[in-house]
This record gives sequence, C-alpha cells and structure tokens, in this order.
Amino acid sequence: MTVTAESLFRAFFLPLYPEDARADLSRARATDANPAGSSAILGHLDEAASVFEAAAGRMFDADVLLDRTDASIHRLSRAITPERRDAWARSGAPGSADSELFNVVVHGSAYVGACIVLRHGGAWSVRSPLWESKVRLESRAGIADLAPFHWWLKALADDALGEGAAYRLADRYRGLVEIPCATPESLPVLAAGDRKIPRLAKVHYHNLHQHLRAHVPELKDLGQDFPSAERFTGYDFKWLDFVLLGAGRMLLMHGPGKGGVHLFWIGASGFEKAAHVPADAFPAHVLKVEGDKLVLVVSVLGKQAVHEMLWWGP
Repeated sequence: MTVTAESLFRAFFLPLYPEDARADLSRARATDANPAGSSAILGHLDEAASVFEAAAGRMFDADVLLDRTDASIHRLSRAITPERRDAWARSGAPGSADSELFNVVVHGSAYVGACIVLRHGGAWSVRSPLWESKVRLESRAGIADLAPFHWWLKALADDALGEGAAYRLADRYRGLVEIPCATPESLPVLAAGDRKIPRLAKVHYHNLHQHLRAHVPELKDLGQDFPSAERFTGYDFKWLDFVLLGAGRMLLMHGPGKGGVHLFWIGASGFEKAAHVPADAFPAHVLKVEGDKLVLVVSVLGKQAVHEMLWWGP
C-alpha cells in the first residue's frame, strides 16, 4: 500500500486533534492560538525541540548531530529512510500519543522550527494543536508562513523516499529557508563591469567553452559538477543566452532544450546549480531580472506560466 502524506495524517494524527479542529481543519490552521504572545506556550515548542534532540541517539545513527544548525537539517534528512519510517509506524498504536511515529514527527517539527527561529530570525505563529504551529520568516523572497509539520509528513511519504526523490526535508528547508536567507553579496565577483554576452546560436559542448573564453575570460573552469559533454548534448539546446547577475557574482546560462527551459548558475569557482522548467517549444521563454528576483515566463500547453526565483538560484 502506498504511503502518502495524507494517509499518514489520517492514520497517526487526525484522531488526536481536538473535535473543533477536526471539524474545520482550515480554520484551525489559520487561527493564532497564542494572540497574547505567551512565552510559556512558546516554551512548550522549545521543550519539544529539546526532546527531539535528546532522542536523536535512539532514533538515528550516532553521526546525526542535532545542534540546531542548518547543517543538522541536512543530516536529519539523510537519516529519514523508508525502513526507519516503517519501524516508527509499527511502534505504538496508530492514532495514539504512544505512537513513535507521532512523537518523532511532532517533536521533529518543533526542532525544524526552532532551527529557523534561531538561525534565521523566524518567529513562531502558534496553532492548536501545537504541532500545527508555523514559523513566520521574512527574507528577500518576502514573508512566508512555513509549516514544518507538513514538511515532515511529505518527507515521510513514499514519493519522497524513493531513489533520486526530490523534496526531501532538506530540499524544502534549503529552498524555503536557506536560499531566501542567503547573503549572495558576499560571493566573490566572477566578472566585473557591465557587459552583454551574445547568444550562442549553435550550441555544442566545445563551442560553449570557446564562447565563454571569448566573453567571460575570468571563468577558468566550469567545474567538475557541470554536465558532461554527453549529458550536455542530450539537452538538445536550440540556443543559449547568458546574463551576469548580482553585480557580476553569478553567470546564468539559459535556453530552450529537451522538455523545456534549462538554467545553469555559474559562480567564480564554476558550476553552482541547475534548474529545469517544463515548457512548450514555442513561443520562446522570456527571462527578466527584477531586483533580487528572476521572472521566467514560459508557455505550457498553450497557456502562459510565470515562475519567480531569486537571482542566486532555487
């Protein structure tokens, strides 16, 4: 039987919700349960995070150090496996406070929230039940109300635990916390000055390197993580455009290819990250730089779709 976030929620959590919350989940999730800002209530969330830290040695391998850093979320994410999830699910009755899976998620949600509060200046927004509490985070991406409990449920679903799966716990934390709160102005400058880099009309691995040597001679190497010649050829690019971002701290390469638009971020040390946005072959995508944001406009099944991301990448 497929395990989904919804099936976990209904089996292990919903029976423990207050009756009024079960009757109207949307209202419960939107209602501030601590309008007076009681420090005692906030203290319960911190205590829950501490319980999770104390139980780490029992729940995970010894190398999963939980020290309320961003790096600890990545260690934690790697330790969440189908085998561990299933063992937690078998320990204690589902839908009861004795369930180990229930306790792992409830206390783990408080731990993730505590990391956002401590490291990035987030603020708890309390809900009832307490594990539904959110963290309000202000960043260059705007204001977001983050829901660690829902991240955990999704991270325990089959589609987040399979081979090569995306959107593990660390993926959500990176995309919604670390990247919006990054300080890209501290990155080294790759190419100073205001320069326009012409389009590469005929895209081949070899002439890409020639093009970059001619127009961005400061870039000595694309780095070992840049796609291989074989993989790059497989993108089947029609053309590639180039734009320097962040006062020359990052070079963005983007173009239409197999399956949509492909984007590559190149820093002073070479390849940083990539993204793929599904799109129709026609009309061509449009990329705009608006302050700290990139706005990518594409066509999907004949309808316009707009994607926004920070200039230093997803």
